[in-house]
Amino acid sequence: MSQSNHLSTVHVGRGSTDKSYTGVAIALLIMGLWAINLTLGLRLNLSQMPVLMIGIMFLVQGFLYTGLFITAHDSMHRSLFPQSPKWNDRIGAIAVFLYLFFPYQKLVKKHWLHHRYPASEHDPDFHDGRHKHPVFWYINFLKRYFGWEQVLGIAIFYYSMRDLLHVPEDNLLMFWILPSILSSLQLFYFGTFLPHRELPEGYGSSHRARSNNLTPFWSFISCYHFGYHEEHHECPAVPWWQLPRLRKMR
Repeated sequence: MSQSNHLSTVHVGRGSTDKSYTGVAIALLIMGLWAINLTLGLRLNLSQMPVLMIGIMFLVQGFLYTGLFITAHDSMHRSLFPQSPKWNDRIGAIAVFLYLFFPYQKLVKKHWLHHRYPASEHDPDFHDGRHKHPVFWYINFLKRYFGWEQVLGIAIFYYSMRDLLHVPEDNLLMFWILPSILSSLQLFYFGTFLPHRELPEGYGSSHRARSNNLTPFWSFISCYHFGYHEEHHECPAVPWWQLPRLRKMR
């Protein structure tokens, strides 16, 4: 057995006897920071704030949005809270609801199709076979995941915040709408396009995925180690924060 498979086996094998709450603690930290930064951003008087401070808060919010999705992603693989499948799924459902009102169970089904048929016509994350350019691939990617639930949720939240709580539209745009778009681009580019695009020499493994060569620090900054994608496909039960260790062991 390879070292990478050994690590995955150890992680899964502990199952309900695993008393570590690291994954839950990280998930709650990400969700808490997301809520705090969003609340502060919506309450700011933008005309009195330095542009640099607004820009930093915007980028941080986008990064935390990505963290919400990565949290849900670990939940889909039952690696967030393996000793309690019920709470594992509840936390994941909360994370994708906060992200943009996504239905958790639908995402689970689509994500497992991605792992079963990576970079193929049956993969909901892949391009349509004709429009391979990253811009068209991204648009197709959004169309497969964005539905009426998101439109309704966005409308209810937006008009409630604007008309009932009198949050300025500029604040909603800067700290709620645009950061989620930035996050979707980050997830697509580092977690779908770069790992699964087909190069002239083709794919080197059955997972049809490759990893980037970023250091652990920049890998985290880029997309919570989602760029270590070949390792993730080999050992999907390993949580995101353990992927650098897994990559080092290969």
